[in-house]
Amino acid sequence: MDKLRIRGGRRLAGEIAISGAKNAALPELCAALLTAEPVLLANVPHLHDVTTMLRLLRTMGVSAEQSADAEATISLDAKRVTNREASYDLVKTMRASILVLGPLVARFGEARVSLPGGCAIGTRPVDQHIKGLQALGAEITVEHGYIVARAERLRGARITTDMVSVTGTENLLMAATLADGETVLENAAQEPEIPDLAEMLIAMGARIEGHGTSRIRIEGVRELHGAAHRIIPDRIEVGTFLCAVAAAGGDAVLRHARADHLEAVIDKLREAGATIDSGGDWIRIRAGARPRAVGFRTSEYPAFPTDMQAQFMALDCIAEGAASVAETIFENRFMHVPEMIRLGARIEVDGRVAVIQGVEKLSGAAVMATDLRASAGLVIAGLVAEGETMVDRIYHLDRGYDRMEAKLRSLGADVERVAAP
Repeated sequence: MDKLRIRGGRRLAGEIAISGAKNAALPELCAALLTAEPVLLANVPHLHDVTTMLRLLRTMGVSAEQSADAEATISLDAKRVTNREASYDLVKTMRASILVLGPLVARFGEARVSLPGGCAIGTRPVDQHIKGLQALGAEITVEHGYIVARAERLRGARITTDMVSVTGTENLLMAATLADGETVLENAAQEPEIPDLAEMLIAMGARIEGHGTSRIRIEGVRELHGAAHRIIPDRIEVGTFLCAVAAAGGDAVLRHARADHLEAVIDKLREAGATIDSGGDWIRIRAGARPRAVGFRTSEYPAFPTDMQAQFMALDCIAEGAASVAETIFENRFMHVPEMIRLGARIEVDGRVAVIQGVEKLSGAAVMATDLRASAGLVIAGLVAEGETMVDRIYHLDRGYDRMEAKLRSLGADVERVAAP
């Protein structure tokens, strides 16, 4: 397994371009299943999860061609889908594979999708997906580890989920576009990736209102057509690099970045002492002195995102003062804490609350990534640690960050990928 070798202590300065959003790309790749006409996606990030999703779609008979141009486009054609099953071998490596369920049953009337895997950061049940599809008229059973769904044609319904679920909202939104009549999704997720998916579906001929709010209305249509769509910038990648500069110090400009998608994180970074300016598609951050410790509580968008918790905790580890971090989304999302302690951090965990006492400096050591965002937090910690830090199991990092080490090097960091022997 590849590792990252980081020699810390360097300020970060320069300019980088942010890639397309992983959490928008994955459902939008699945949306191609809803039509027999070609779909063109631009600004697709180079990620292991994207590669896995394309492999899954190809096993179903979807044609998927990637360009080598700067636009990072993928052309998809689901005219000849011959297989309506998502096997365990692929789904176990990426939880987002569940997103083929709604499109398959909506267009073809059947689907067989393995119960998902993914990062071991906590319980993320698929019962909201199942409950919603049943409300739309699908007959669903769970057999031998697979969700089996059948429906002659879905019909519109009012669906109120028991919890806010991003992938649940996406699955039901896609399924409802081809259902008979009107569907209303109550308690819908509001993350920017939801309206981006909705805009793509609208370009394909769907009738959707209220996307970006907790109540989405969908008027089903008989069929959807092909379209071209550009994926929004990855707000978590933006937040990760902002945290890196705030922790290490420096002056950096992030191109193709939207500040309006990350207001809660930017507010906290300003509270920590960073100076942040932004325009329509860029963000500049300047950080000089040691940051101030800032506490926060994760919650659903537009509140502070759980996907930024580990990165911000790394900043708090070397900040002046103490901070309390409450994790309300995933019960196992403090698995990076023992690794940060190996670097010299002072952190105490009590259930879903971590208290961080900032120290003046961390000390490089060998650490191991436990999930996608934990790996990013460890990279930030390594950037501010004295000496050498070796981050193992960075396949987690490659699932959600497009060539992170190259972007960090362009900002002046001393980071290199060490290939497995």
